[in-house]
This record gives sequence, structure tokens and C-alpha cells, in this order.
Amino acid sequence: MDGNEQTHTTLEARLATIVAPRLELMGYELVRVAIMGRERMTVQVMADRADGLPITVEDCEAISHDVSAALDVEDLIPGAWTLEVSSAGIDRPLTRVKDWNRFSGHMARVETFVPLNGRKRFAGIVMGADPEAARLRLDDGQDVVFRHADIRRAKLVLTNALIEATASPKRPN
Repeated sequence: MDGNEQTHTTLEARLATIVAPRLELMGYELVRVAIMGRERMTVQVMADRADGLPITVEDCEAISHDVSAALDVEDLIPGAWTLEVSSAGIDRPLTRVKDWNRFSGHMARVETFVPLNGRKRFAGIVMGADPEAARLRLDDGQDVVFRHADIRRAKLVLTNALIEATASPKRPN
């Protein structure tokens, strides 16, 4: 990990401590704060609705107004920056224990900061998580346990099963 990445990770964590409680008060849950770019940073906020309904453009707009004002006041981001607010989407990142448990049985890709059994990239079936670690079953049937702190990124893989599982229920006529 380069120095800039470490700085981004630390700044992301600080921003998440500001953003998460604000979102909760508004009826949302923070999925992830990510920072992209070096010259002009983009702060990406991914959120879910706490009631489980799909997030709307109006939800993103409300979050954007609130979070933008809060981040302006805190002034943690050096120079000019852009805020991007979105839903986590179908092939969402797995950032919380509840995500790992909710999507148990679905395909995911995991990348670690440090090698585990000689490798950093894994693909397999999500087997859930607890507060300390997440589990993935590889194609060969081997279960791999990842400490949350060792996961650089984890993301669901878009499959037909995932699309079916996350489809909004049809409303009666």
C-alpha cells in the first residue's frame, strides 16, 4: 500500500465517522465512504435506506445536501473536492457484517491487503461473517476466513441469482 492510499484510508475512516450518524438520523445507512483522485478528490458516499426500500434519486439528493454541508463545516478535505452520492447497487461492496450475512450464498470477489495462503485475490461463495471475520468458500470447497481489517475490498459478483434475490417485489394491480 502506498502512502497516498494509507492517507485516503485514514481520511475515509474520519469522514465515515461524520457521515454515518447523519445518515442514520435521516433514515439511511452508510455502506461505504471512498475517496478517489489526487488532484481534485471525489468523495463517494454509498448508502442504503434503513427501511430496506430501494434508494431513489431524491434520497441521493437529500443525502448530498446534508453531507456536503457537514463536510464543508468539518473542512477535512484539502483543496477542491466533489461529492458523489449513490446506492450500493446490485453488485455492491461488502463492507459490513450484515452485508456478508445478507448475501450469504452469493458469489463475491475479495482482495486483501496482505497475502493469505500466498495470494491476495479470491473468488467464491459468501459464507457469512461475524464481528471479527468474513468467510468465503472457494471453488475447490476450501473455506477462507478474512479478518475484516485485512480486506482491502470485497464485492458481490453480478449473477442471475443475485439479480433475482435483489429484485423488488412486484406490486399487485
